[in-house]
Amino acid sequence: MKNNEELETIISKAFTKSLIRFSTLAFIILVCSWAFLPFLPILLWALVLAIALYPVRLFIEKKTSWTAARSSTIIALFGVLILGIPTALIGNAFATNVLLAFDAYEAGTLVVPAPTESVRDWPIIGANLYEVWQEAATDFASFVQQRQPQIKGLLNWFVETASGAAKSVFLLIGAIIIAGIMLAWAQPATLSIKKIFISFSDEKRGEELHKLTTATIRQVAIGIIGIAFLTAMVFGLTVNFASVPAAPLLTIVALVFAICQIPVTLVAIVASVLLWSGNDTSTLHNTIFTILMIAASLTDNFLKPLVLGRGLAVPMPIVLIGAIGGMMSGGILGMFIGAAFLAAGYQVFMAWVASENDDIVEAATSESKQHIEE
Repeated sequence: MKNNEELETIISKAFTKSLIRFSTLAFIILVCSWAFLPFLPILLWALVLAIALYPVRLFIEKKTSWTAARSSTIIALFGVLILGIPTALIGNAFATNVLLAFDAYEAGTLVVPAPTESVRDWPIIGANLYEVWQEAATDFASFVQQRQPQIKGLLNWFVETASGAAKSVFLLIGAIIIAGIMLAWAQPATLSIKKIFISFSDEKRGEELHKLTTATIRQVAIGIIGIAFLTAMVFGLTVNFASVPAAPLLTIVALVFAICQIPVTLVAIVASVLLWSGNDTSTLHNTIFTILMIAASLTDNFLKPLVLGRGLAVPMPIVLIGAIGGMMSGGILGMFIGAAFLAAGYQVFMAWVASENDDIVEAATSESKQHIEE
């Protein structure tokens, strides 16, 4: 009886200590997560950018013999300028046009152009759109008074969408700056992450998983996100030069389609319909720019095999699920992060499964050899 009581006491003390340790550790993790969670999207995006831009830093250092800090600073400044200047120009033009339209409405001089007859032939929405458009063109003041709830809801949606896009742009600018800092400290960070991978497995496998994760994120960032940006940029410039209505909106839709692996040609077809429905351009102009828009929408079809064909074995549904799920969870930036990290996670998981199977096969082979020798 005495031994049983001592055993119960020992077990009770050990359980109490374990419970206290677990509770303390859980509390620390919870507080750290609570403090770190608001910064998680921008830091993940900065990590993707840093991994993708690391070869650029090495190239600059090789050509100029600059230090890592100077090369990283140049990359960050260049990225901020590339993103910030067009954003400032678009924002200024948008604000100016909105203010001019509001002043014209207050003065009673705002005029909506009448729709063309071809609008009636648009599939599904053509007839209803023509009637609403014609009503607005006939008496815009009366149109606004009669449809105030719908217009208010549309304006609220537009303001929320614009503010969300602006937030994503500013987050991306912040991510570029943080990525520049990460690039300056790339070597120490690489060693730390490699140690984390090794701690979860062994030295050989941890180093292999670290290399695989880095290579996958870099190839997804360049081969999918980078090409999507390039495709959307080429398509947006073409649509803008063609004077297609709602060119910025079509460019954003093209970017989303390109990242989600949906053909951008669908957006080019819509842009072509809008181009041909107007009366301000000639037939030659419309024909030339229709061909150019279709060609611009196929940019990713030419570039993607060149980049993704170099060892990236991620099925497109994985990238699609990551992009759509990331967009549903974190907006535009979440779409980029989801595509990159889900693809990397898939690659790492499949590599781990393959390595485990190899170990089982090796163990079974060695065991069978022992039986044969016996």
